[in-house]
Amino acid sequence: MADISKTNAWRRVGSVYLVGVAALVSVGIWLERLGLVEEVRRYWSDIVYLTGQHIELTLISGGLAILTGIPIGILLSRPSMRRWAESLMQILNISTTIPTLAVLALSMTLLGIGSTPAIFALWLASLLYIVRNAYSGLISVPAHMLEAAHGLGMTPRQILLQVELPNSLYVMFAGIRTALAINVGTVPLAFLIGGGGLGELIFTGIDLNDTGMMLAGAIPTALLAVLVDSLAGVAAYMWIPRGINPLR
Repeated sequence: MADISKTNAWRRVGSVYLVGVAALVSVGIWLERLGLVEEVRRYWSDIVYLTGQHIELTLISGGLAILTGIPIGILLSRPSMRRWAESLMQILNISTTIPTLAVLALSMTLLGIGSTPAIFALWLASLLYIVRNAYSGLISVPAHMLEAAHGLGMTPRQILLQVELPNSLYVMFAGIRTALAINVGTVPLAFLIGGGGLGELIFTGIDLNDTGMMLAGAIPTALLAVLVDSLAGVAAYMWIPRGINPLR
């Protein structure tokens, strides 16, 4: 039964990626027929330079969100902190309730213009998903596992590292993948406060009614989102232990 479930899971993943590749090929053929591929090529040097800025913003803000979000989730999942967990996460929820553009504007007010306020706003926009999933994954570890660990004489640190974290990794990675996908899609807004990134081509193309310029920013952004999600999926597959990851 386990082999059948694993095979079906891989078939579903394969089907999703095949549909994605087919959609990209279809969009490419459609753009070629419209003559837009040549227009996009005119911005190749801009695409390369701004994609580098886009990736840099995603790596820094997403990395900071992971480095801070998981420890916060672990802290909130401790028995002494659980009664405060929902209240504290509601505070973080404000960052997702407020429109991202407003968060960027508030960041610019506090930190000025440039990449620093953009990274702060992107970090804030990504944080809740990682904290929430880390917390949910840890508190959903079956009680009988924790009782068995206590019965074996394991210390709280050993229980956290050897029982709780491995059994919550699948849920944690789901939050990380969601946060990174949102991060990549939000980075174009950083252009509005001087943060750089592919938003420069997208928004300038909209202002000038230049479809080629707009697509030169939009297509790499979409491809980056797919690439980041795929890499996060591969990392989840590699790091989540066998028996916990339903794909293995």
